[in-house]
Amino acid sequence: MRRFIPAWTALALALLLATIAVGQGSTRVDGQIFDIQGKPWVGITVVLKSESGQAYTLKTDKDGKFSQLLPTGGNYAISVVYDPNKPSYTEPHTIHAGESNDITINFKDVAAQQAANPDEQKKAEEAANSFKGMKVHFDAGVAAMSDSNTLRQQLASAPADQKSAIQDKLNADAQTAVTEFQQAEQATSAKDVKNHALVWANLGEAYDAAGKYDDAATAYQKAIDLQPTAPYYTHLSTSLANAAASQHDPAVAQQKVTDAGGDCDKAAALDPTNASTASLCWKNLGIILNNKGDLKDAILPFQKATAANPKDAQSWFLLGGALTGTIDTKQEGDKVVYIIPPGTTDAYQKCIDADPNGPYAPQAKAALDNISALSGGVSTQVGFDDKSKNKKKK
Repeated sequence: MRRFIPAWTALALALLLATIAVGQGSTRVDGQIFDIQGKPWVGITVVLKSESGQAYTLKTDKDGKFSQLLPTGGNYAISVVYDPNKPSYTEPHTIHAGESNDITINFKDVAAQQAANPDEQKKAEEAANSFKGMKVHFDAGVAAMSDSNTLRQQLASAPADQKSAIQDKLNADAQTAVTEFQQAEQATSAKDVKNHALVWANLGEAYDAAGKYDDAATAYQKAIDLQPTAPYYTHLSTSLANAAASQHDPAVAQQKVTDAGGDCDKAAALDPTNASTASLCWKNLGIILNNKGDLKDAILPFQKATAANPKDAQSWFLLGGALTGTIDTKQEGDKVVYIIPPGTTDAYQKCIDADPNGPYAPQAKAALDNISALSGGVSTQVGFDDKSKNKKKK
């Protein structure tokens, strides 16, 4: 039987995989300094210095505490100036944007550690240098991915004779990002769990950009093992779905799709109050299956996306498109009757209801009109003129 194929065939991923850079946006640091006796150190000078050289000089209050708002997160050197004529005591700290950054420096503990291990300060300096080296590679990887995102936008509208050159640059950027994030991962301390997870996640994105989806899935899984988050599970799901789409073994592909769906459920469980988390994850899975031509298999992910976020007009439209793509036909007498899957018109109508003035509403209305035109079937009679019809009536 013939199937009715919708006008749209290739869809863009709803989730744009943006590089997850170290702490961006305004953030707060709260700290407390204790002296050699373990008591709050009042009026001591504290200097916070970013890698760009921006410094903030503070004084502790009566409880030895200090607070500072910073424009960005990242790697900061926090120094305690206890004697202007002597080198200050400095510790490296990673400041995370949008999170609680509580820092305590207790010189009683510092002294005890140095007494137990004279090389403690040297190790601390080595750790700081190692972090600095990691950050250099990490920033280089982020820059390559940023350039890749710009080129990808250019590729979409570039003339045909320019596409090949842009694609070559995209491939080069992706490989550069992979190499830089690999080196950043090797330089990251195993104890620095948050940054280690962050590097693995960015390496996963670089592998995705390079079309190495299995490697991307492995990298995202390592990030999850260190720090499970909803975005990491969403990225992992998308990578597994892309890996499934490129598989030649149907059994392996199906297992990857199943695993991708499981990761969407895990993302939703970690962020249950955010309707868009599960919706985006399931939507991307559906889009990848749709683009592969597996319209029937794409229906369930789109249904789950609409269930997770019933206000998402795009998900309803995509569900309607997948259902439309599976319309079948059968012959009844002199007519071809179209078998329209249940829920098709409902999906388009809910798309319109969710966002009547949005970009998908006109297309959904047109799809409803087309489906309505098909509902009566199409005659297959040919070769009858008026006379023959009249004769037949007699």
